[in-house]
Amino acid sequence: MPDFSELSDFLRSRRAALTPEEIGLPQFAERRRVPGLRREEVALAAGLSVTHYTRLEQGRINHVSDSVLDAIARTLRLTPDEYGHLMDLARPETVTARRARLPRAESAEPGVRQLIDTFTDTPALVLDRRNDVLAWNAMGHLLLGMHLDADAPDHPARRPNLTRMLFLDERTRALYPHWQEEATLAVASLRLVAGRYPHDKQLAELVGELIMNSEEFAERWARHPVRTCVAGVKEIEHPLVGSMELSFQSLLVPGESGQRVIAYTARVGTESEAALRLLASTIRVPNTDLPMSVD
Repeated sequence: MPDFSELSDFLRSRRAALTPEEIGLPQFAERRRVPGLRREEVALAAGLSVTHYTRLEQGRINHVSDSVLDAIARTLRLTPDEYGHLMDLARPETVTARRARLPRAESAEPGVRQLIDTFTDTPALVLDRRNDVLAWNAMGHLLLGMHLDADAPDHPARRPNLTRMLFLDERTRALYPHWQEEATLAVASLRLVAGRYPHDKQLAELVGELIMNSEEFAERWARHPVRTCVAGVKEIEHPLVGSMELSFQSLLVPGESGQRVIAYTARVGTESEAALRLLASTIRVPNTDLPMSVD
């Protein structure tokens, strides 16, 4: 039997965040023992029997129709990311079959590594689905991991993982003046990946490690946030060049490797662009002791 505990946790977390008024039901004056919607209220608003919804939330139904999932998603006001996550959790056998063929990303694809190395003034990294750093260019190393060996991504035993670094590495934490927001987004993104790859042993080990070693991660993980993050703006407080506001863009590498490239840029003419150029000037030309010119 598939393990539907993640589905149960997800549904409970979402109904706990809503009130009857928010889904168009009257709220009576009686005291509630727990906040949020009751199962029978979700069932009523979704047009389902209480027994059917209860069996679903308890993981006692092997197959759920699209119409039922659509009705639950509308009732619980799920975002598109949350709806996709619900589908993954409710159809684990489909997820397994769809993703079983995906090869493990043991290293960055050579062409992709060569590509990011051409970005001399732009920090760029190659990540796998678990946020393991498979490669970074010189600027990417300086921006996010200058306290680590530059060749660390080439060695699986000490390969950096951005989520682990965010929660367990103080120097990484210090990069983000809005660390709380960054941490919540990181957990929400990892939750989405965990739903898509329920049998990824290394991903499960990473989650277990973070739960055991970070109360802040464990607390966020228990809330079951779900959100994808492929682009946006990050504020970084860098120890060499100070504050920067950088846009980031994530691009999926074509094929079935699951690898993606993340690049960081600054708006032209801003202090952040000047800071990036200053950071680039600290990169030394191979076989010399002179910094590279950025003029």
